[in-house]
Amino acid sequence: MSNLSHTGHDMATHPDVHEMRDRYARMLGGRDVALVDAPVFLVGLYCAISPWVLHFTATQSALATHNLIMGIAIAVLGLGFTVMPERMYGLSGAICLMGVWIILATWIVGSSPGIGIVLNNVIVGGLTVLLGLACVGVALKSGKHPD
Repeated sequence: MSNLSHTGHDMATHPDVHEMRDRYARMLGGRDVALVDAPVFLVGLYCAISPWVLHFTATQSALATHNLIMGIAIAVLGLGFTVMPERMYGLSGAICLMGVWIILATWIVGSSPGIGIVLNNVIVGGLTVLLGLACVGVALKSGKHPD
């Protein structure tokens, strides 16, 4: 029977070690921003359906439409992080701005919103800002600066 143990062999001496490292880097390249794709997508979905969850579609129809559009836009960005993360670095900062706008739009687009609507939009906007900052931080850490 032959000895099949591989003790004492270092992978650094493998003849294809450079090619394997390059391939591994290519496979994982761009996936660092994608770690926030699911939370961004979920926040976007919640923002889109929040007018129906909190039942303010009749009293705040303009704000309901606003939340639907902003939620869809955020969810699309979340999908973009999944599909092509290497191209999404430039939009990382836009997520932060969208979160700030969701907070401000509560009073700009809405008309005398109730405390539930205010809390909803402040929380959703705050989460969006935090996720946007996480995207920007990951982009800066990886050396791919957002535009």
